[in-house]
Amino acid sequence: MLLREARGSRSMTEIAATSGVPVETLRKIETGRIATPAFFTVAALATSVGLSLEDVVTYCEDAETGDSLSA
Repeated sequence: MLLREARGSRSMTEIAATSGVPVETLRKIETGRIATPAFFTVAALATSVGLSLEDVVTYCEDAETGDSLSA
């Protein structure tokens, strides 16, 4: 998953603190228990891990069509 890869070696706690998103919400997103998180949650998490919203949209489009994300 894009978010997990972008988080790298940083802990969920660190990303939660910098994004303002609760750790449990981040955990649920990363494990797929929240399949469609709110836009502002996605935006906050993307910003905290250094992704643009364009990166996120491209990843989602590629996932829908079965293409792999090219980094």
